Amino acid sequence: MNTMSAVASRSEFQRAWGDLRVTLRLRDGRTVLEDLRQDGCLKARFPRPVDLAEVTTLNTSGGVAGGDRLRMAFEVGAGAAACFASQAAERFYRALPEDAPARLRSTVRVAAGGLAEWLPQESILFDRCALDRVLEVDMAADARFIGVESLVFGRALMGETVRAARLADTIRIRRDGRLLLHDAIRLDGDLATAMARPAIGAGAGAVATLLYVAPDAPARLDALRAAWAAGAVEGAVEGGASCWDGMLVGRLVARDGAALRAAVASGLECLRDGRALPRVWMC
Repeated sequence: MNTMSAVASRSEFQRAWGDLRVTLRLRDGRTVLEDLRQDGCLKARFPRPVDLAEVTTLNTSGGVAGGDRLRMAFEVGAGAAACFASQAAERFYRALPEDAPARLRSTVRVAAGGLAEWLPQESILFDRCALDRVLEVDMAADARFIGVESLVFGRALMGETVRAARLADTIRIRRDGRLLLHDAIRLDGDLATAMARPAIGAGAGAVATLLYVAPDAPARLDALRAAWAAGAVEGAVEGGASCWDGMLVGRLVARDGAALRAAVASGLECLRDGRALPRVWMC
């Protein structure tokens, strides 16, 4: 085998892949597991529930690199309620210029009267990472959805700086078959300069989007704004929220991951009626 072939083979073998599918349904008043499929590096665990049924996802590859392929599909049946969380913050490592972006696809389907909470921990981006990620939510007209996606641009305490990255991050929500939200972030190249711009990040080291889709969404708006105002620390975090068409969207920009996590936690506490976050968030 020549040198070029050896390099190509090693590169091919280093790619991680995973396929996780979880279906939950209501039985005798309890949300129970109906179907589970897990292949590759993606696994699911089912902690003893405190209030909602919990599904904890694990990526046994130890992080995500360029060219990795991960797919997750979750389904919540009629009247069921479940919370989906990740075991830890996901790390997206440096990709070579010739590498394809890591490709992540997640779908959440919520049937009539169901509730799904999408609560992964932070996504930590390393310098020169490459990521193409899509979250698709398909919900019935009277279903409810609570979600968060957080991006941290390097670990501040480790002195890390993300100077460049290839990032495409999309959230799409459909309710009763109608597109309700198409939210897309695309950053490519000089990330440090882009995030310094006032209209993009104003120098922030971390950002998050909170989502609440339910019939009572308008009634939640003032409480969320008040929660963020009460916990605001000058220069550490800035947040805002809007509501339309039965959907509440909150945005956060923060100095670092720690400040962002505190603001996300206060927002989720408000939207989840004071219920404790999944236990993996406390580890």
